[in-house]
Amino acid sequence: MGEIQKYLDMGLELIIGYAPKLVLAILTLIIGLKVIKILNKLILNSLKKTNLDETATPFVANFIKWILKFVLLISIASMIGIETTSFVALLGTVGLAVGLALQGTLANFAGGVLLMIFKPYNVGDLVDALGKFGEVKEVQIFNTILLTPENKTVILPNGAVSNSHITNFSKEGKLRVDLTIGISYTSDIKKAKEILIKTMESNPKVLKTPEPMVAVGELADSSINLVVRPWSTPEDYWDVYFGTLEECKNALDAGGINIPFPQMDIFIKK
Repeated sequence: MGEIQKYLDMGLELIIGYAPKLVLAILTLIIGLKVIKILNKLILNSLKKTNLDETATPFVANFIKWILKFVLLISIASMIGIETTSFVALLGTVGLAVGLALQGTLANFAGGVLLMIFKPYNVGDLVDALGKFGEVKEVQIFNTILLTPENKTVILPNGAVSNSHITNFSKEGKLRVDLTIGISYTSDIKKAKEILIKTMESNPKVLKTPEPMVAVGELADSSINLVVRPWSTPEDYWDVYFGTLEECKNALDAGGINIPFPQMDIFIKK
């Protein structure tokens, strides 16, 4: 019984000695996280008012938030009684082990840094990355957020994105819309081209420069296929795509130009 009482007394002394520090550390953690959250919002709003690129703003804010959390963690360890130097050394060892286990996460962080440096895209750009097409909504520390035309949110890991082929549809500020429209072999090609050019020029969303173009693309089995090439801004791409198809069909009908059905000539030998 004496030995048990001895250990109980030692445990009670430890609790009495460390309880205030532990309670203070927990309170500091709770308050600190709330303060960091408030500071992060203030920093984010301040960065938005500066000339910092819109793409880099959330990235920098998130990076600062993680640094503040790291400083808070060291401060709490010091309050409990852990020596800062020993804690940093221990944290370095643990960090190495965690780093080996989380190579993909670190690769995503490195990929995010590369995306910030080389800027293959910015927030608001239409891109195709890792086989996903959509508008860039945010570039975070580890991920890039896309919004697809179907209003789906796609989260792409920065490590994979930075090492993949990226197609940026917004970089040059204009896109060519590629359409193919077939007319019958009995139709007047010159007249059909004039109708199509006039139709595209009358569309306010079709750019004047570069000029829209129509040319014979193929002498197919059932039709003469004309390639129709209007230009638009990235924002108006789908409006021009679908609108031009409908307007050209109506204009060709009004001009007496036939769009033939698939047909086949059959020769019977007796």
